[in-house]
Amino acid sequence: MAMQKLKTGFSINFGSAARTSLFEGEKEHRVPSAAAVLRESNLFEMAGRMIGHSFLHGAFCFSGLSLPVVTLLTGGSTDTAVSTLTLRDCPDLDHREIIGFLKNAELTAEETNSVTDLCLSWDLPVPTSTNHDWLFQELLSHAVLKRVKQPIKQIRKGLKETGIWPLFSDRPDVHPIIFPRESHEELYPQAVIQNIHWLQPKCDSDEEEDDPVPLDKVSLVTGFLRKFIEEASPEVLRDLMKLWVGWELLTRNLIVEVVTSTYPVSLTCFFKLKLPSHYQTYKMFHQDMMMAISSISSGFGLV
Repeated sequence: MAMQKLKTGFSINFGSAARTSLFEGEKEHRVPSAAAVLRESNLFEMAGRMIGHSFLHGAFCFSGLSLPVVTLLTGGSTDTAVSTLTLRDCPDLDHREIIGFLKNAELTAEETNSVTDLCLSWDLPVPTSTNHDWLFQELLSHAVLKRVKQPIKQIRKGLKETGIWPLFSDRPDVHPIIFPRESHEELYPQAVIQNIHWLQPKCDSDEEEDDPVPLDKVSLVTGFLRKFIEEASPEVLRDLMKLWVGWELLTRNLIVEVVTSTYPVSLTCFFKLKLPSHYQTYKMFHQDMMMAISSISSGFGLV
């Protein structure tokens, strides 16, 4: 849940938006925000501590960071980070488009003016017929790395405060574990199904409890869930995991229980999804599951 908050932002209003995002950019190319108010608030140190403690306690780590940013965070050289930069690492789409002009064989007058204005604003030489490749790398480096140098230092400071820095220095093989790629976390229906523990009704218990759900209803509803998972897109599966356990990554020992209730709800701390027993058709089951999934930002299925 903590790592998901780092990705999606916190409900803190600094005057420009109701939600404050510490990271920006697209999947696998996220970089720290360059906003001055975030640097001054030391929120990036907090982010570093969150990432470090999440790793130490065996929880999910922060995925999807830009590889050049990961290189700098883990003590790599600036030259190594710059050499792996791509246009997709630039979170500002306007800057990305202008920098991309330098990949053209010839620049139009309008493109030249746009590149020149950007160069002057960042105190860099203007484009000439011979410096396009060099200028492309300099502009991209400035847009992605130099503007977020301070946030990267603050995240690193937060990581050091958790005591894991010696591990970073001595074991480069743990870098992909602490900062995994999102492409390695894709969810597949069969993988989800294999990690489900299907609770059976207890008909022989001596304890006083509500009447157990009949086995035929349990089989019907759990069959609906299996079909829902098998037909779900990767995006729906991620949202299902958020509903079920509070984050979008696959978790072992997922629990399903069929109960007497109105709507699907989840107990995220126990990895338990509680499904109503009243469904007679898959259409109604699918409708309520999608409604529950759509509520994950406001209550994890408590619709």
